[in-house]
This record gives sequence, C-alpha cells and structure tokens, in this order.
Amino acid sequence: MRELHWHPNSDELQYYIAGEGRMTVDVSNTNAGTFDYQAGDVGYVPKSMPRYIENTGTTKLRHLELWQSDHFSDISLARWLASIPYELVRAHLNIDKSVLPKVSTQKTPGVGR
Repeated sequence: MRELHWHPNSDELQYYIAGEGRMTVDVSNTNAGTFDYQAGDVGYVPKSMPRYIENTGTTKLRHLELWQSDHFSDISLARWLASIPYELVRAHLNIDKSVLPKVSTQKTPGVGR
C-alpha cells in the first residue's frame, strides 16, 4: 500500500503493469472516489488531490507513475501532520498532542503482498 499522499506540482498519470489494485482519491472533505485497476489500465489524478493505492490481488502490484514536472515532489499525510503546529491539528482534526510524536516524518515505502 502507498500511504495517503499528494503531489503539489503536477497531475499524475499511471499505467498499471501487473497485478490488481485500488486507488482512492479524496476530492473534498465529503467526497472521494475509489477505482479498481488491473494490468493494462490507465489512471489519472489531478494535482494536489490526496490519494492512496492498495494491492487488492494475490500478486505484486506494479504500476508506472508519470508527472509533467522538472522535479518530483510529494507530501504524505504523516509528514504533513508532523510539520504543522499542533494548535492547527487540534483545531481541525481533534488529535491529542500525545499522538503527534509517534507520527513518522520518514517516507514510507510501498509494501506489497
């Protein structure tokens, strides 16, 4: 699974090479779309829309991601939470301060079945 993340500088085009997967894209606080993919499918996500991808098959999910940018940039939910002032986190998400030190600021690699 690839953790919840977004790309602030480019739309994302995906080509699914092998396996089966599911991507959920968070459009707004009340609207999300979930899409199933298999080898040969193409996916698209507009710039700055949070999404995560999970392997739903019994083999490795392999996909290629493409961006129209001169550099790669992504932000994960975990890194974002760890980098903003606690007062904002509490005001908008009601997360206890004791939880934040446990949030990793390291990029989480994709994991498979």
